[in-house]
Formats: sequence, C-alpha cells, structure tokens
Amino acid sequence: MTAITTRRLGGTVGAEVLDVDAERLLADDGLPGACMEALEEHGVLLFRELHADDDAQVAFCRKMGELARFPKYKNPNVMEISFEPGNPNAEYFASNDHWHIDGALDDIPAKASVLSARATAGAGGETEFASTYAAYDDLTDEEKERYARLRVVHTFEAIQRLTYPDPTPEQLAEWASRTVRELPLVWEHRSGRRSLVFGATASHVAGMDVEEGRALLSGIERRATAPDKVLRHTWSVGDMVMWDNRGLVHRACPFDRSEPRRMHRTTLLGDEAIR
Repeated sequence: MTAITTRRLGGTVGAEVLDVDAERLLADDGLPGACMEALEEHGVLLFRELHADDDAQVAFCRKMGELARFPKYKNPNVMEISFEPGNPNAEYFASNDHWHIDGALDDIPAKASVLSARATAGAGGETEFASTYAAYDDLTDEEKERYARLRVVHTFEAIQRLTYPDPTPEQLAEWASRTVRELPLVWEHRSGRRSLVFGATASHVAGMDVEEGRALLSGIERRATAPDKVLRHTWSVGDMVMWDNRGLVHRACPFDRSEPRRMHRTTLLGDEAIR
C-alpha cells in the first residue's frame, strides 16, 4: 500500500504532505487513494511548492473521480480564479471572501477541490479552512438534538448580497434564476460522520423567525471559525492544496484585486447529496 508522510498543520484541520513531488504525482498510481484516506483524517492537504502544471493536476485528480467541467475556460477541467479582465466569473469570485461550501446549491456538492497557485498577491489573498465535522462534534448534546430538526434555506442571493448590498435589477433577476435549496443543518454522511451545513449561502432557517434564524446561523459560523479552529494558508507560487469540500467551509482573505492573483482549481464531482 502506498504511504505518504504528513505533518499536522492545525489543531482541528490540515496536514502538509512532505514526500510528494510533481513526478510522483503522476507516477505513483497508489498516491490518489493514499491522499483520499489522508483527506478523510485531516480535511486539508498541502503540497508545498509542488509546481504541477494543469495537465498534471488534472491527470492526478482524474484518478480520484470524475471532474467538474468549466466550459468557459481554455482548459474545461480547470477553473481560473482571478480578477483579470475577461474572466467570465470575476463578478462572482468577489464573494469567495465569505465562508462557504462549494456547490451548496447544486443537487450534489463537490467531493473535493484541488487548488494551485499560479500568481500570488503581494499581501493578503490567503485561503482559510474550518472543519464542519469539528463544528458538529463541538456542539452540546442539547444542541445536537435541536439542530437535527432544523432545515436551512440556501440561496445564491444570500451570498451575493454580502458583496453587492445594493444590487441592480439585472443582478436581482440573475440571482432569482438560481436554484434555491432547503438543506438540513446537520448532514448525516454515509460514513457515519456528521457535519454542519452553514456558510454565506444560508439565507434563513425554515419555519423560524428570520432574524432569530440568522442569529443562530451567525453564532454557529462564529464558533466554528474561531481563530483557533481555522487553518490559514499563505500561498507561494506552485503550492497545491486539496480539501474535503463535504467537511469544510473555506474562504479567501482580502487582497488588492488590481494585483494578478491567479489560482487554478480542479473539482472532483460528489456522489452524496446533503440529507
């Protein structure tokens, strides 16, 4: 069985993989399985200054599952995250500064994401991660019982309003065209683990006074993303980070968006709906 050497990065989430280079990324057929096993334990894996190009990143990810497609980009397996002119999703990337789960509004959220740094900001632009498994485990027994009965309405408008508090009619119309999801606050995974489903897409708690529900969700997020529970990664060009999208929230830290920060993301499609 393929083995990898890791060094823990945070108290609740994150590990650095110490013995993988770009050559091994492609040559070791047992590596994807070892990484997925480590991801289950650590939530985030850092491959420091790996310098894997898009083809290598895609080939590695394909060994772990089916990939999401991004047809607006020159490599449809790779989303380019930047604010450079002409990026078709730049308007929405601004909301990446808020805690979120990728694909929370999809039928099935992504299983995992892999992100590589191609250009970094002079200051800021880090990425932060927090475990939603740990968020559940830290609840009291009373909270676990109560939260198991709650459902939360998630909308695209909720996250976009954080960036665009005074939207245009065109923005409102576009946001309204997006799917609305009512999801359980507690996600019971096939593995038997439980996590909390929260983040910037969470609009309100179904059947609860709107402000009361939002206060509850804000409190959950605040506790789950307290500084001692967050892994903050400061990027160097060539770094590659992989994270368990089903058990984490993440966000980008602010930076000067006139600087050419550019990240390349490959996404593994999920196979488990939030139930």
